[in-house]
Amino acid sequence: MDDTAIIDALSALAQPTRLSAFRLVVEHEPHGLPAGEIARKLDVPQNTMSTHLAQLSRAGLLVAEKQGRTITYRAQIDHMRAVMGYLVNDCCGGRPELCAPLIEDITPCCAPEEVRQ
Repeated sequence: MDDTAIIDALSALAQPTRLSAFRLVVEHEPHGLPAGEIARKLDVPQNTMSTHLAQLSRAGLLVAEKQGRTITYRAQIDHMRAVMGYLVNDCCGGRPELCAPLIEDITPCCAPEEVRQ
């Protein structure tokens, strides 16, 4: 992953509405959410939300799937994982004493569904 892709992703998330939209779409994986529903849940006009969703898509964080007249957005989890991995690997510079606490902090609080059983 190159610096431009990282900057694009972080820039897209560096705005409150876009960050909220991304988090909302991630919560609804794997099915995603229609654009109108995202706008409604975040109380943002649809044309404004469309602009925000387009920027998140250009940054590789969301993908739009057209289904008839509806556009459903899904999170690109692999891309977000690559961004986070790049930051951890690059910022820690191979120093485990820096990386271990950071990795512990970002480890999810709950196990995936199939592991919890």
